[in-house]
Amino acid sequence: MKGVILAGGKGTRLRPFTKIINKHLLPVGPFPMIYWSIKKLKEAEIKDILILTNKEHLSNFISIFGNGKGLGVNLTYKVQDGPNGIADGVAYAKSFVRDEKFITILGDNIFEDSLVPYIESFKQQKSGGRVLLKEVPNPSRYGIAILNKETNTIQSIIEKPEKTNSPYCVTGVYMYNVQVFDFINAIKPSARGELEITDVNNLFINQNQLQYDILKGWWIDAGTHESLYKANTLVYELIKISKRKGEERE
Repeated sequence: MKGVILAGGKGTRLRPFTKIINKHLLPVGPFPMIYWSIKKLKEAEIKDILILTNKEHLSNFISIFGNGKGLGVNLTYKVQDGPNGIADGVAYAKSFVRDEKFITILGDNIFEDSLVPYIESFKQQKSGGRVLLKEVPNPSRYGIAILNKETNTIQSIIEKPEKTNSPYCVTGVYMYNVQVFDFINAIKPSARGELEITDVNNLFINQNQLQYDILKGWWIDAGTHESLYKANTLVYELIKISKRKGEERE
């Protein structure tokens, strides 16, 4: 199984910093933001990783991470031609993943949970996709999953609803088989001119092929100044806890 990290976009919500640097290279704790996605994949024994970014920042990623050897992974890079949506970004992974299942992470997603149990569940899936959800207090900011708890399925995903009874947002962690590329080819750009991953996920739902898990620990989309600050606070707290446990073992 392979990993794909999407690290393109303009990062407009994090200006003025993103006028000169890709947001996924901004610091979260003592490392660049995208480091945490690489780390989560490596912990799940996924070491072949594609990083998709924009042309003007590609050299920065290569300068910092190279081929990934220093992190114990194998990194490949591709350039996305413009901010054309998450589904468009996933499409670039076709030649990289070939006929394998794969996991895609948005590079600005920082979360506490290990990916291991969720990936193991996906590996047992015969077909389709799997998404990770998280309960949030402000559903109107996200794509929201409407659940049928009797059948343990997702009925639909609604993009940034004004009102909803569901508190479960679709986080930026998606697992797919190669059928996803057919679905991407089947959708059309949205009103904002992007290929929406919500449309792709709803096609999986229509075929009863989208399963889900709910994250247990904290999760944050570090795409704004406030959430970036929170991500740093949470990560440094984890580092302190880890150091404390190490000292206790000594």
